[in-house]
Amino acid sequence: MLAAVAVNLRSAASRAFSKSLPNSTFSLSPLRSRFSIRAMADSAEPFKKVQIQRDDTAFDAYIVGKEDAPGIVVLQEWWGVDFEIKNHAVKISELAPGFKALIPDLYRGKVGLDVAEAQHLMDGLDWQGAVKDIQASVNWLKANGSKKVGVTGFCMGGALSIASSVLVPEIDAVVAFYGVPSSELADPAQAKAPIQAHFGELDSFVGFSDVTAAKSLEEKLKASGVPYEVHLYPGNAHAFMNRSEYGVKRRKGMGMPDEDEAAVQLAWSRFQSWMASHLSA
Repeated sequence: MLAAVAVNLRSAASRAFSKSLPNSTFSLSPLRSRFSIRAMADSAEPFKKVQIQRDDTAFDAYIVGKEDAPGIVVLQEWWGVDFEIKNHAVKISELAPGFKALIPDLYRGKVGLDVAEAQHLMDGLDWQGAVKDIQASVNWLKANGSKKVGVTGFCMGGALSIASSVLVPEIDAVVAFYGVPSSELADPAQAKAPIQAHFGELDSFVGFSDVTAAKSLEEKLKASGVPYEVHLYPGNAHAFMNRSEYGVKRRKGMGMPDEDEAAVQLAWSRFQSWMASHLSA
């Protein structure tokens, strides 16, 4: 029975995200580029690597930021713990008043280097197990100097961050980027932590991060009674926060050529205000 539930959660999440995926064969080639990206994903600097235990398993996590700062769990896109999510974590750690960012490795060391690999990894994710990883990460931060802890995520991680607001009572605030959980995993109307959410108006992932999904999320958050904000960014598609050289190339390879630095900066400003407000001691 539990196995069947887990399979249903995985398939529902995969369908919601991938059914609108443009027909793309994107991969960072030649082979040399693939190795360089994997090396960037495995790179330690400027991160401290720790291992977190939960139940009968353990997972690696990457930490950057001030030791005694409010904590923020940073959740990966469907690619895994790659250069882009580490870029986001470093950015978060540098925002005022200073945060301690922690990336849990939900894929246990695996990184998707093209769309097919990323799809395979997300299809195989135990979403309920991922929520347990998030809870263990929040508790680790609270046991290691962070009085309050938020959760943020991008794409797959955005959906998980909203789900964690429902399922992880220790969380103090959430900021989600372009992702909504399946109803089988969590109902945002039952959210318990304040949620700020960001979506691109041109996002084509129907039911997962398009405008309809964003508006449906807003209605459910109204019903939840928690503080919330839902922001739409005109002219922006999915994953518009990814601004590294490889991230921009990867988006273009997936049919998303938009580049809007002003929208990115506005989103980071809103992120900073939300987390600083809700995570202050």
